[in-house]
Amino acid sequence: MLRGCSLRNTEYIVGAVIFTGHETKVMMNAMNVPSKRSTFERKLDKLILTLFGVLFTMCLIGAIGSGVFIDRKYYYLALTKSVDDQFNPDNRFLVALLTMFTLITLYSSIIPISLYVSIEMVKFIQSTQFINKDLHMYHTETNTPALARTSNLNEELGQVEYIFSDKTGTLTRNLMEFFKCSIGGEVYGTGVTEIEKGIAQRNGLKVEERNSDNAMHEKGFNFDDARLMRGAWRNEPNPDVCKEFFRCLAICHTVLPEGQESPEKITYQAASPDEAALVTAAKNFGFFFYRRTPTMIYVRESHIEKIGKIQDVSYEILNVLEFNSTRKRQSVVCRYPDGRLVLYCKGADSVIFERLADVSDDLKKVTREHLEQFGSSGLRTLCLAYRDLHPDMYENWNEKFVQAKSSLRDREKKLDEVSELIEKDLILIGCTAIEDKLQEGVPACIETLSRAGIKIWVLTGDKMETAINIAYACNLINNGMKQFMVSSETDAIRAVEDRGDQVEIARFIKEHVKKELKKCLEEAQHHLQTLSGPKLALVIDGKCLMYALDPSLRVMLLNLSLNCTSVVCCRVSPLQKAQVTSLVKKGGQKITLSIGDGANDVSMIQAAHIGIGISGMEGMQAVMASDFAIAQFRFLTDLLLVHGRWSYLRLCKVVTYFFYKNLTFTLTQFWFTFQTGFSGQRFYDDWFQSLYNVIFTALPVIIVGLFDKDVSATLSKKYPQLYREGIRNVFFKWRVVAIWAFFSIYQSLIFYHFVTTSSKSAKNSSGKMFGLWDVSTMAFTCVVVTVNLRLLLMCNSITRWHYISVGGSILAWFVFIFIYSGIMTPMDRQENVYFTIYVLMSTFYFYIAILLVPIVALLGDFVYQGIQRWFFPYDYQIIQEIHRHEIDNTSQTDFLEIGNHLTEAEARRYALSQLPQERSKHTGFAFDSPGYESFFAAQLGIYAPQKAWDVARRASMRSRPKIPLKK
Repeated sequence: MLRGCSLRNTEYIVGAVIFTGHETKVMMNAMNVPSKRSTFERKLDKLILTLFGVLFTMCLIGAIGSGVFIDRKYYYLALTKSVDDQFNPDNRFLVALLTMFTLITLYSSIIPISLYVSIEMVKFIQSTQFINKDLHMYHTETNTPALARTSNLNEELGQVEYIFSDKTGTLTRNLMEFFKCSIGGEVYGTGVTEIEKGIAQRNGLKVEERNSDNAMHEKGFNFDDARLMRGAWRNEPNPDVCKEFFRCLAICHTVLPEGQESPEKITYQAASPDEAALVTAAKNFGFFFYRRTPTMIYVRESHIEKIGKIQDVSYEILNVLEFNSTRKRQSVVCRYPDGRLVLYCKGADSVIFERLADVSDDLKKVTREHLEQFGSSGLRTLCLAYRDLHPDMYENWNEKFVQAKSSLRDREKKLDEVSELIEKDLILIGCTAIEDKLQEGVPACIETLSRAGIKIWVLTGDKMETAINIAYACNLINNGMKQFMVSSETDAIRAVEDRGDQVEIARFIKEHVKKELKKCLEEAQHHLQTLSGPKLALVIDGKCLMYALDPSLRVMLLNLSLNCTSVVCCRVSPLQKAQVTSLVKKGGQKITLSIGDGANDVSMIQAAHIGIGISGMEGMQAVMASDFAIAQFRFLTDLLLVHGRWSYLRLCKVVTYFFYKNLTFTLTQFWFTFQTGFSGQRFYDDWFQSLYNVIFTALPVIIVGLFDKDVSATLSKKYPQLYREGIRNVFFKWRVVAIWAFFSIYQSLIFYHFVTTSSKSAKNSSGKMFGLWDVSTMAFTCVVVTVNLRLLLMCNSITRWHYISVGGSILAWFVFIFIYSGIMTPMDRQENVYFTIYVLMSTFYFYIAILLVPIVALLGDFVYQGIQRWFFPYDYQIIQEIHRHEIDNTSQTDFLEIGNHLTEAEARRYALSQLPQERSKHTGFAFDSPGYESFFAAQLGIYAPQKAWDVARRASMRSRPKIPLKK
């Protein structure tokens, strides 16, 4: 039986036949499950390695300095003969080596060990609380929310440049409806598809809806043609062919009927929606399949002998030749009640036409035209054929079939070989055309993603005509694009294929593909050199793609594809989908995302950086293999442009801030080393260093990773061009890291030299000079206050959680130092920090330093951010300025629309989330950003540099008055 196999691929998969070992079967398209790490994490690893390099360099400098500095002339150091080896001037190399290890422990705080813990915590909360609970990605019809199956790839969602999408069930609804058919060279069905309406609209024509009294519509059947309904087919010129057509639909399948045996109440359980639609069509044409046993199929046939007469007919099922992605067809051998033996076969036109008897040449030509017509209308097609079998011939064949079926080795291969013996000399009956409508919001979603700089490829098993028209319908291709076509459906290739020489066929098609790719690439480069050249689109079928993926042509295919805005690969196998995805991922070094809904999309999903599974009609195989699961394609807009972009921005800030605060803290210790003769003397107490990352600076950066938001979700989707900053990785370049490193060095110098220099003349209340631990505690206090305040400068939105975390971290330091320096006795801590904070806070110097040092340290950052925002604004900063006076009021409409689909607890939580909250305060808005014209010009592909007078003009503009809140 065909249980678990999907007939949705019967007309679609024309890809290469791959031999693995001794078998050729569906599982050959499977791939090993990969372990995925984001590109962001890989670059983070490089940053950590760089920090290790910096640590080694600092320790090496200190070690060399220690070996050079150590000398007995410094009599006050008491470097006698009996001194420890670490300070023995007689062995400077040993001194340097031991100092090296001492400094490694001293400077180890430069390595942000807690960074990975913080990142994992942020990612987990982003996935479980933000993505999984986003009501904009909740599908009410199926009660399906979005699901993040991993938290490793959140930020990768904000950097996707290429999307590889399946068609059926991904772009379309996978709700198949029998729409048209061709029987004996005659087309039946008068309906107009969505694709035909779209074609008419592109040509400026208006399509009128015709409501016929004869139209019948139920799940799986949307057919309008009185010539076939209610027994009218008996009056057609070819009633016998019509009869064979309907019987093929009613017999050649693996559908299971459920419920009462009446046309109104019965339901069909099928391996795919296509099969259910075909059996439903047979029922409506008067051939009602109502019962099945392991060896029999029962069909209630109407209007056979005369109009209105109904009779139950039982057909004995002798053999079922199953469908797979290699055979691309399914056959059934049955025996009529009168003893007639018939083989019914349905499958892709490419495999059915190869097995037709020579007497069908005229019908074959006409049916091929009908197939192209149906494909142009966006319909999914299957060809139907039959063959009468002689009993003796069948018995001989059946013996071979039984032997192959009972074979323990190479069973699948032997079954395919035996099937070839009987699936020949077929008589063509006709073809079916099934409509699969686009999902809601797909065209708008694709257009939005295209504006975001994301290139979308459709990898489908459909015919080329169908794939192209679907691409038109969903705005993937338009008339303004230059289209490159690489197809194997040419007269020259057909002539070579008719000769049957496989070696010659392979050689000829490969040369044809090479010639076409070279021609298209040259033409593409010519168009790209022009300033106003059209966008490019490539359409290639599976047979040509098989040769284009050859190592000798792969580079040419990749160069051509990367220059195209849209690519459509039709008639491709599951393995070819994965190969194309890997080609762009590894060859183009681009971040890729694959999205599909069926088992045949699993390899493609696993091959991409990010795999998205759609929980649709094809089961849960794609979802189980995916990294994220959504219910509809249109939810990609929110997943990428909102959650992906926010996650990328937030994690960039988390990483760079961790790098900044650890480097700043460690460098103050490093500067102190120069004044201690490179001896390895600690500047800070051990507990200061231990708790710096764990308590005093831990929470605020996590809050930024969770709540920082440059623009609202609405503006993120309104201006999808903002997403391009993530594609270019603008916020995690080495240049950005270098800028943070520069300000770390600057601030560490301020902390150390400002505090140490000013404390030389400072005295405590008893008139004594400050000691080492007084100075270090003062410096550490300035570090904690400054790095926490610096975090507020980098935030795009500041909420009460930011104030609580920053204020709480600073307060935690003071609470700790009060307890730590007061509860310990001098004997416990010896000369360390006993009572230091009380001594410091009793002086006026402490309050002056705690005020001035952070201001001076942050002045450079403040000036830099002002200049950057004014003269070199990021795209999101321009959008912030445009909408700086707008109030982001969340509409209650969404809640009203989905409220009935939520549980009481979910509705209560959502209602609470809509209550007025503290409004986010965007920082840095005092720096009005000139150069808006250059931003919008850039979106149109026009370079418009900023002018000095534009800056002056905008600087002199008066701010608009704020809009008062409505009461």
